[in-house]
Amino acid sequence: MTTMQTISPFLWFDDRAEEAAELYVSIFDDSRITNVSRYPEGTPQAGQALAVSFVLEGLEMNALNGGPMYQFNPAISLFVRADTQERIDFLWDSLIADGGAPSRCGWLVDKFGLSWQIVPAALDEGLSDPRPGVAGRVMEAMMKMDKLDVALLKAAREG
Repeated sequence: MTTMQTISPFLWFDDRAEEAAELYVSIFDDSRITNVSRYPEGTPQAGQALAVSFVLEGLEMNALNGGPMYQFNPAISLFVRADTQERIDFLWDSLIADGGAPSRCGWLVDKFGLSWQIVPAALDEGLSDPRPGVAGRVMEAMMKMDKLDVALLKAAREG
């Protein structure tokens, strides 16, 4: 029996939802656009994408070209687990390309203004390590980084 996802992110774009969905599905494995609804004839945006449904690594998502009334901010971000430095580098570089911007501690903003967190398990493992001083060292190392560095996080964990 197939389980239907009942909750999914819904992203409001000014007018670039289809472009954003195309970029995202090109970056993430097991991803695809599943539907594009277009503004009908007789409207000023006739033929342009109104809503886009897509899947990112199994997560159903939706996007709307709703106009400039609402903008993304870092209070909502997409959290991506990436456990190898190669994968972190690829995702980071792909998402900040063409106008995105790095931020601190594994966060970035893509060219559409959407915030992402690219995080390895090494961070969680270090921050939850029960040994005295370990979490503090890992936190201190992370606070100095933009893109997270797995080797540096592991080195901080081991002291």
